[in-house]
Amino acid sequence: MQTITVEALKQRLEQNESIHLLDVREPSEYAETNMGALLLPLGQVMNGQIEPIEDWKEEEIVIHCRSGMRSMQACMMLEQMGFKHVVNLEGGILAWNSLIGG
Repeated sequence: MQTITVEALKQRLEQNESIHLLDVREPSEYAETNMGALLLPLGQVMNGQIEPIEDWKEEEIVIHCRSGMRSMQACMMLEQMGFKHVVNLEGGILAWNSLIGG
């Protein structure tokens, strides 16, 4: 599993790179603050309910949660399901908000 820092992700997004962003937090957390990622809670990933991202198996997916732990679990699960390029966002949305002042 690869990782990416919030600084590196921000730079890549500013350069308009095509990156799939996946948020594995709960809907209530997403409603409080989000970075525009697709919401697919970890519980759904663990249950194999990954229909919204099936087409992303060969593409890069940056996965985040609140602090980086749930997204690490999601990365491992998705790798086992055949996803080729999963990347965990170090520090999660907390680090992202700290960087951009969210």
